[in-house]
Amino acid sequence: MKTEFTEAQLKDPGTARANEILRACVHCGFCTATCPTYQVLGDELDSPRGRIYLIKDMLENARVPDDKTVKHVDRCLSCLACMTTCPSGVHYMHLVDHARAYIEVHYTRPWHDRALRWLLARILPHPGRFRLALLGAKLAKPFRGLIPDARLRAMLDMAPKTIPPVSRNDTPQSFAPRAEKKMRVALMTGCAQKALNTDINDATIRLLRRLGCEVVVAKGAGCCGALTHHMGKSDDSHASAARNIRAWTAEIEGEGLDAIVINTSGCGTTVKDYGHMFANDPLAGDAARVAGLAMDVSELLMKLDLPEGGDRDLTVAYHAACSLQHGQQIKTHPKTLLKRAGFTVVEPVDSHLCCGSAGTYNLMQPEISAQLKTRKIRTLEAKSPDIIAAGNIGCMMQIGSGTGVPVVHTVELLDWATGGPQPPALSGRDANLPDLRG
Repeated sequence: MKTEFTEAQLKDPGTARANEILRACVHCGFCTATCPTYQVLGDELDSPRGRIYLIKDMLENARVPDDKTVKHVDRCLSCLACMTTCPSGVHYMHLVDHARAYIEVHYTRPWHDRALRWLLARILPHPGRFRLALLGAKLAKPFRGLIPDARLRAMLDMAPKTIPPVSRNDTPQSFAPRAEKKMRVALMTGCAQKALNTDINDATIRLLRRLGCEVVVAKGAGCCGALTHHMGKSDDSHASAARNIRAWTAEIEGEGLDAIVINTSGCGTTVKDYGHMFANDPLAGDAARVAGLAMDVSELLMKLDLPEGGDRDLTVAYHAACSLQHGQQIKTHPKTLLKRAGFTVVEPVDSHLCCGSAGTYNLMQPEISAQLKTRKIRTLEAKSPDIIAAGNIGCMMQIGSGTGVPVVHTVELLDWATGGPQPPALSGRDANLPDLRG
């Protein structure tokens, strides 16, 4: 794609990176075949190619974003299926992230939109505040029908039936290995996950200790910054990321780390991109080092000696989170591990398509998100699974809100299969589930 940025414009690192990405695009349209919003809406401007044209025009002319451009950029899930499909290697993620940051600075949204986005940025990355918000949402649910804004109704719907108690495993501390020590790893405990489902971190800690890892929850680490980053709020996202970089660097320079393990794939995609986010920052070196150590929990488990299990007589439908299969290009590890543990693994048709969760997308674009959720659940249930497994809390909440099939994290099943307790989400759901500790 031909671009015409001025030399002055290219002095800005973000614009220079956008220029590189735009020039790589050859307008082929392969991305339209795998873009969920294009599949649902059928509008060229709701495809990666269409958004690229809009972003190019906005950035090249250094203009105030118009309503049309903002609407179509906002509708992007950042699922990154287009990056998997693109034969030219167009790094769409960096382009759309830069466009969102540009829009945040140069576009004045309607007051109610600004208020909603401000509220999300102030609540979701903070587990304590999020817990209070979930409690408020539970109390407000009976009045859902009186709320005119679909986005606010979606926020009420997000509240789980039960809000789990705080897990003391999420506080800064170190867990000794239960077997011969092989690694010392830092566990990213996250933010929203600590309020929505504490079982995931608990299962991760048990499993890694059982396989010979010392597991450290670093003091000062918290939200990865993804939620605010994808809203274009760069100051907020970089502040969150910087806290993590400093916390993990202290561990690296202290007793050392072999990996930074992440069990929420949306966070993993962002942490692995810290080197890019801080390329022109004094923290650049530390950010790159942290990004280089970041691993999805499935990547780390592939390096450890996970015991083989016999046939569990359980069929698991594996949902591939977009941030894992497209953002991190991890496609086979979770399935390999589940099969090794003895589960029968099946996948839905169109497994490359998003479930519609996508961070805050299901809250900000509830109508499109609902269509994607319905399709995803239909394809998963068509496999008649006993359990649905995923590697991202957002996907788990999205799919779990529309199906009667229990939805658990992949690591919970692996923990169960190697001597841990049955995942709480399975309790009472099927009396015929086998006792895997037998």
